[in-house]
Amino acid sequence: MKIILYLSDYIIPLTMFYIVGFGLLMRRPVYDDFVNGAKEGVKTVAGIMPTLVGLMVGVGVLRSSGFLDALGIVLSPFFQKLGFPSQLFPVALVKLFSSGAATGLALDLFKQYGPDSELGLMASLMLSCTETVFYTMSVYFLTVGIKKTRYTLPGALLATLTGIGMSVVLGRLM
Repeated sequence: MKIILYLSDYIIPLTMFYIVGFGLLMRRPVYDDFVNGAKEGVKTVAGIMPTLVGLMVGVGVLRSSGFLDALGIVLSPFFQKLGFPSQLFPVALVKLFSSGAATGLALDLFKQYGPDSELGLMASLMLSCTETVFYTMSVYFLTVGIKKTRYTLPGALLATLTGIGMSVVLGRLM
Protein backbone atom coordinates (compact mmCIF):
# COMPACT_ATOMS: atom_id res chain seq x y z
CA MET A 1 0.00 0.00 0.00
CA LYS A 2 2.89 2.35 0.73
CA ILE A 3 4.16 1.97 -2.83
CA ILE A 4 0.82 3.19 -4.20
CA LEU A 5 0.89 6.22 -1.91
CA TYR A 6 4.48 6.93 -2.93
CA LEU A 7 3.65 6.63 -6.63
CA SER A 8 0.57 8.81 -6.30
CA ASP A 9 2.69 11.61 -4.83
CA TYR A 10 5.15 11.56 -7.70
CA ILE A 11 3.18 10.46 -10.78
CA ILE A 12 2.27 13.97 -11.98
CA PRO A 13 5.80 15.45 -11.68
CA LEU A 14 7.29 12.33 -13.27
CA THR A 15 4.84 12.53 -16.16
CA MET A 16 5.67 16.20 -16.73
CA PHE A 17 9.42 15.52 -16.68
CA TYR A 18 8.93 12.59 -19.05
CA ILE A 19 6.96 14.68 -21.57
CA VAL A 20 9.45 17.56 -21.47
CA GLY A 21 12.45 15.20 -21.60
CA PHE A 22 11.01 13.22 -24.50
CA GLY A 23 10.26 16.45 -26.36
CA LEU A 24 13.82 17.64 -25.85
CA LEU A 25 15.24 14.29 -26.99
CA MET A 26 13.13 14.52 -30.15
CA ARG A 27 14.36 18.09 -30.64
CA ARG A 28 10.86 19.54 -30.45
CA PRO A 29 10.21 23.14 -29.39
CA VAL A 30 8.50 22.01 -26.16
CA TYR A 31 7.46 25.47 -24.98
CA ASP A 32 6.09 26.46 -28.39
CA ASP A 33 4.13 23.20 -28.58
CA PHE A 34 2.73 23.91 -25.12
CA VAL A 35 1.67 27.45 -26.06
CA ASN A 36 0.01 26.25 -29.27
CA GLY A 37 -1.86 23.54 -27.34
CA ALA A 38 -3.01 26.08 -24.77
CA LYS A 39 -4.30 28.37 -27.55
CA GLU A 40 -6.29 25.49 -29.06
CA GLY A 41 -7.68 24.64 -25.63
CA VAL A 42 -8.88 28.21 -25.09
CA LYS A 43 -10.58 28.17 -28.52
CA THR A 44 -12.32 24.91 -27.64
CA VAL A 45 -13.55 26.26 -24.30
CA ALA A 46 -14.83 29.44 -25.96
CA GLY A 47 -16.70 27.36 -28.53
CA ILE A 48 -18.52 25.14 -26.06
CA MET A 49 -19.11 27.69 -23.29
CA PRO A 50 -22.60 28.81 -24.44
CA THR A 51 -23.79 25.21 -24.49
CA LEU A 52 -22.40 24.51 -21.04
CA VAL A 53 -23.90 27.67 -19.56
CA GLY A 54 -27.28 26.83 -21.10
CA LEU A 55 -27.22 23.31 -19.65
CA MET A 56 -26.23 24.51 -16.19
CA VAL A 57 -28.82 27.28 -16.09
CA GLY A 58 -31.58 24.93 -17.27
CA VAL A 59 -30.74 22.32 -14.65
CA GLY A 60 -30.54 24.98 -11.95
CA VAL A 61 -33.96 26.35 -12.85
CA LEU A 62 -35.55 22.89 -12.86
CA ARG A 63 -33.98 22.00 -9.54
CA SER A 64 -34.78 25.20 -7.67
CA SER A 65 -38.33 25.53 -9.01
CA GLY A 66 -39.44 22.21 -7.52
CA PHE A 67 -40.56 20.96 -10.92
CA LEU A 68 -38.52 17.77 -10.64
CA ASP A 69 -40.07 16.84 -7.30
CA ALA A 70 -43.57 17.58 -8.60
CA LEU A 71 -42.95 15.48 -11.71
CA GLY A 72 -41.71 12.64 -9.51
CA ILE A 73 -44.92 12.80 -7.46
CA VAL A 74 -47.11 12.84 -10.58
CA LEU A 75 -45.26 9.86 -12.06
CA SER A 76 -45.05 7.92 -8.77
CA PRO A 77 -47.93 5.50 -9.61
CA PHE A 78 -46.08 4.53 -12.79
CA PHE A 79 -42.80 4.16 -10.90
CA GLN A 80 -44.44 2.01 -8.22
CA LYS A 81 -45.58 -0.46 -10.89
CA LEU A 82 -41.98 -0.67 -12.10
CA GLY A 83 -40.60 -1.01 -8.58
CA PHE A 84 -38.61 2.20 -8.98
CA PRO A 85 -38.56 4.64 -6.01
CA SER A 86 -40.02 7.94 -7.20
CA GLN A 87 -37.58 9.84 -4.95
CA LEU A 88 -34.76 8.77 -7.28
CA PHE A 89 -36.41 10.17 -10.41
CA PRO A 90 -34.99 13.71 -10.03
CA VAL A 91 -31.49 12.30 -9.54
CA ALA A 92 -31.82 10.03 -12.58
CA LEU A 93 -33.17 12.81 -14.81
CA VAL A 94 -30.71 15.50 -13.76
CA LYS A 95 -27.74 13.10 -14.05
CA LEU A 96 -28.31 13.09 -17.83
CA PHE A 97 -27.35 16.77 -17.88
CA SER A 98 -25.20 17.56 -14.85
CA SER A 99 -23.26 15.37 -12.47
CA GLY A 100 -22.83 18.18 -9.95
CA ALA A 101 -26.54 18.93 -9.77
CA ALA A 102 -27.32 15.21 -9.47
CA THR A 103 -24.84 14.95 -6.62
CA GLY A 104 -26.62 17.84 -4.91
CA LEU A 105 -29.94 16.02 -5.25
CA ALA A 106 -28.35 12.84 -3.89
CA LEU A 107 -27.05 14.81 -0.89
CA ASP A 108 -30.61 16.00 -0.28
CA LEU A 109 -31.71 12.34 -0.27
CA PHE A 110 -28.89 11.54 2.16
CA LYS A 111 -30.08 14.28 4.53
CA GLN A 112 -33.66 13.06 4.41
CA TYR A 113 -33.19 9.26 4.40
CA GLY A 114 -29.55 8.77 5.39
CA PRO A 115 -26.60 7.68 3.25
CA ASP A 116 -26.83 4.08 4.49
CA SER A 117 -30.53 3.77 3.70
CA GLU A 118 -31.76 1.79 0.73
CA LEU A 119 -32.50 5.02 -1.18
CA GLY A 120 -29.09 6.44 -0.27
CA LEU A 121 -27.37 3.31 -1.52
CA MET A 122 -29.41 3.32 -4.74
CA ALA A 123 -28.60 7.00 -5.34
CA SER A 124 -24.88 6.35 -4.77
CA LEU A 125 -24.89 3.41 -7.16
CA MET A 126 -26.86 5.43 -9.72
CA LEU A 127 -24.39 8.30 -9.64
CA SER A 128 -21.47 5.96 -10.13
CA CYS A 129 -22.88 3.84 -12.97
CA THR A 130 -24.53 6.47 -15.17
CA GLU A 131 -23.16 9.22 -17.38
CA THR A 132 -24.04 12.83 -18.08
CA VAL A 133 -25.15 11.90 -21.59
CA PHE A 134 -26.27 15.27 -22.93
CA TYR A 135 -23.42 17.19 -21.34
CA THR A 136 -20.82 14.75 -22.64
CA MET A 137 -22.29 14.58 -26.12
CA SER A 138 -22.55 18.36 -26.41
CA VAL A 139 -18.98 18.90 -25.25
CA TYR A 140 -17.34 16.18 -27.31
CA PHE A 141 -19.38 16.49 -30.47
CA LEU A 142 -19.30 20.29 -30.53
CA THR A 143 -15.55 20.24 -29.95
CA VAL A 144 -14.92 17.92 -32.88
CA GLY A 145 -17.69 19.37 -35.04
CA ILE A 146 -19.83 16.24 -35.36
CA LYS A 147 -23.39 17.04 -36.40
CA LYS A 148 -24.86 13.55 -36.89
CA THR A 149 -24.71 11.47 -33.72
CA ARG A 150 -26.16 8.34 -35.34
CA TYR A 151 -26.45 5.64 -32.64
CA THR A 152 -24.61 7.47 -29.88
CA LEU A 153 -27.66 8.95 -28.15
CA PRO A 154 -29.81 5.78 -28.18
CA GLY A 155 -26.84 3.69 -27.03
CA ALA A 156 -25.92 6.11 -24.26
CA LEU A 157 -29.52 6.35 -23.06
CA LEU A 158 -29.85 2.56 -23.08
CA ALA A 159 -26.65 2.22 -21.07
CA THR A 160 -27.84 4.86 -18.62
CA LEU A 161 -31.25 3.20 -18.26
CA THR A 162 -29.49 -0.10 -17.61
CA GLY A 163 -27.31 1.55 -14.98
CA ILE A 164 -30.34 3.10 -13.30
CA GLY A 165 -32.17 -0.22 -13.25
CA MET A 166 -29.19 -2.13 -11.93
CA SER A 167 -28.59 0.46 -9.20
CA VAL A 168 -32.13 -0.17 -7.94
CA VAL A 169 -31.71 -3.95 -8.15
CA LEU A 170 -28.33 -3.93 -6.41
CA GLY A 171 -29.53 -1.42 -3.81
CA ARG A 172 -32.35 -3.75 -2.87
CA LEU A 173 -30.03 -6.74 -2.65
CA MET A 174 -27.61 -5.10 -0.25
